[in-house]
Amino acid sequence: MPKSHSRFVCQECGRVTAAFMGRCPQCSSFNSMVEEVVQDEPAAAYRASSARGLSGRSAPRAIGQVGGDEEDRIPVPIGEFARVLGGGIVPGSIVLVGGDPGIGKSTLMLQMAMEMGAGQRVLYVSGEESERQIKMRAVRLTGTGKKEAVFPENLLLVTETNLSTIFEHIREVKPTLVVIDSIQTVYLPELDSSAGSVSQVRESSSQLRELAKSSGISVFVIGHVTKEGVIAGPRVLEHIVDTVLYLEGDRFQAYRLLRSVKNRFGATAEVGVFEMRENGLIEVTNPSEAFLAERLVNAPGSAIAVTMEGTRPLLVELQGLTSPTQFGNARRTPNGVDYNRLLMIAAVLTRRVGLKLSEQDIFVNVVGGIKIDEPAADLAIAAAVTSSMRDLPIRADAALIGELGLAGELRLPGQMQTRLREAAKLGFKVAIVPKRLRKAEKWPDDIEIIETRSVNQALDAAFSAGDSSAKHRKTA
Repeated sequence: MPKSHSRFVCQECGRVTAAFMGRCPQCSSFNSMVEEVVQDEPAAAYRASSARGLSGRSAPRAIGQVGGDEEDRIPVPIGEFARVLGGGIVPGSIVLVGGDPGIGKSTLMLQMAMEMGAGQRVLYVSGEESERQIKMRAVRLTGTGKKEAVFPENLLLVTETNLSTIFEHIREVKPTLVVIDSIQTVYLPELDSSAGSVSQVRESSSQLRELAKSSGISVFVIGHVTKEGVIAGPRVLEHIVDTVLYLEGDRFQAYRLLRSVKNRFGATAEVGVFEMRENGLIEVTNPSEAFLAERLVNAPGSAIAVTMEGTRPLLVELQGLTSPTQFGNARRTPNGVDYNRLLMIAAVLTRRVGLKLSEQDIFVNVVGGIKIDEPAADLAIAAAVTSSMRDLPIRADAALIGELGLAGELRLPGQMQTRLREAAKLGFKVAIVPKRLRKAEKWPDDIEIIETRSVNQALDAAFSAGDSSAKHRKTA
């Protein structure tokens, strides 16, 4: 008979120890060690059960005989979703979708399943909601009443958490797409641990991957996140899947960002923009215009930055506010930008520009609830803080692009042509950018380019009230 023994597994990082520990030595999380009972299987039994999936054994094939081109992707009717996936769904791929509770993961996946059900057979597996609850959500997504709602016949629902039973349903239905909501509720009866534990999540994901690779069925898996904002379970879960998508956004804001952080079949750091409404998540085809719709023109402390989210340029409004501190140490409060980046920009403004920010609380906010990671927004942040400090508005028709160095110099970011074309398309007449040292690229002619070498020159150009309708170039 196989022997059984106990071990303790960290539910955050998957570290295994022989004895209980109050603090995980790998990820330093407290009270995350959970006891699991493991049975040692004989090697022969393991080899007999190692051929899993739907097709069984594998066979070597010449690479020239393997089919599969870029045109084999399954088209997705939701354009923003297709952009993040890289143009469509790759057959036999497994995609992990994560996000905060209540952010709209199940809503987005049900919308996609309803759209795909018009031409493909889709199986939606739920371990958290009943079929009646899913039907209520689907009726709401149609935007019609319960009697007028029409659903695709190829969309099948099942509420099941036993992975072996789910595989039986897949063999009977033979779907093109399977949605698992969520991986933390699925369990294997062969394992003694409870659903959602590290061993269950890891083994269930591995078998779903083998299902996708052996049968060509595309699998979408919804995953919970921890309080730190990362996918719950071991990090190996993100290595198992082909694509990792995060649905981000403030729960009190209408906009949601679907961001790709890993994609074996497309570009990473791609983003899709949605707006949460009563009838579900609606695509935002022009996010820059949406983010700037409620902008207050000629208000001190407001600057426009042009950032890149994957291959898409986004114009966002950056707001800065300075206020005399009421305590001993001045506060630095960023919302949507990196805290250390804000500290560096404040230090450069204090030392190179001469602003006395040591006794000023600084608040920086990115309108729309999005997060900016790239340094091309440094100049816009510096201009917004300086505008609030001096109580002077920045030119309303100016967009600021540039990375700020410790010496006060400006550095040119990449993809400048794409950024400038997006700014010109939205009606901006002036772009304040770092000076080009190599003039290999030709910039657009329908926007005035003001090239600057330092942050002082850029701020002088941003606060100037000259005519911005000229189409010629300047060098500050």
